[in-house]
Amino acid sequence: MNPLLQLDNISMHFPNKDKEAKNTTIKALSNIDLTVYPGEVIAVVGESGCGKTTLGKVISGLHQPTGGNYYYKGKDVNQLNKKRMRQFRTNIQLVQQDSYAALNPAKTIQQSLAAPIMRHKKAKGKKAIRLKIIELLETVGLKPAEQFLAKFPHQLSGGQRQRVLMARAISLDPEIIVADEPVSMVDVSLRLSILNLMSTLNKKLNIAFVYITHDLATARFIAQNGRLAAMYLGRIVELSSVGDIMSNPQHPYLQALLSAVPIPDPNVAKAKRELPLKSLEVPNLVYPPSGCAFHPRCPYATNSCSEECPTLRKVSHGLVACHHAERIPKWHLTASSN
Repeated sequence: MNPLLQLDNISMHFPNKDKEAKNTTIKALSNIDLTVYPGEVIAVVGESGCGKTTLGKVISGLHQPTGGNYYYKGKDVNQLNKKRMRQFRTNIQLVQQDSYAALNPAKTIQQSLAAPIMRHKKAKGKKAIRLKIIELLETVGLKPAEQFLAKFPHQLSGGQRQRVLMARAISLDPEIIVADEPVSMVDVSLRLSILNLMSTLNKKLNIAFVYITHDLATARFIAQNGRLAAMYLGRIVELSSVGDIMSNPQHPYLQALLSAVPIPDPNVAKAKRELPLKSLEVPNLVYPPSGCAFHPRCPYATNSCSEECPTLRKVSHGLVACHHAERIPKWHLTASSN
């Protein structure tokens, strides 16, 4: 199967506006390699500041990477003509984290959804546009749709606004949706419904999803049949299927993340092996550590880790960026990891 998009050694460095650190850059992304195939789900996880959102903006075309190559359907994005660039822009949609900020508070739901439909000529005439909007709202579970057309964003709940954003994204018949923390600002009771909606759209419309989150539980749920990419300080440190990566993480950073997740079963919680880090302090993106960025915190680090930056390489399952993945003790949650 040919990939929809391919990131090849992508970097994204921003000018540092701190007056005390002139002529320096914030290294948000460094040497990212990632491929997305039609209809698949990839969850991107990591702690705050690791570059997840920047990666999503690069994928959706909102940021022009400062290094590397970005290919869409085998074509370099920088070499696309006007027609293909328009296709690229419409086929990759972004669903933002803050649903209230993403919708114009002065426009009704009908007006917000009508704008992209009219701009890209997905329907012609007021009646056809209205019917298209009703169809979209019903697709994302807002029924009866007619009750939402004249409402403003502040009159909807967080979950309803998030569904409106999803309706706006699918209005252009995209091939990929980048969902940046779509449930983090939604009540816990409504998160499952939003995740189920994305799963339904993925299966029904064959839309590929890049799901960005810091929540391992939601990442595991939405990408249960897909892949998971763990990020640390602007780099992907492990990439594999969700089942393999959750049952047997290879990178010490991901092991540390999983060991910090509370487990409701007390017997399993007692048996769980903790991973004591050498430091809890996250390094600076302006002056990242030499070699492996995780080595100042890693309990398995050696001299080579501080000298040579590991690249993603194939291990027993998936890809991992660690010099010592094979000799690191196995980590698992026994039967409760299922």
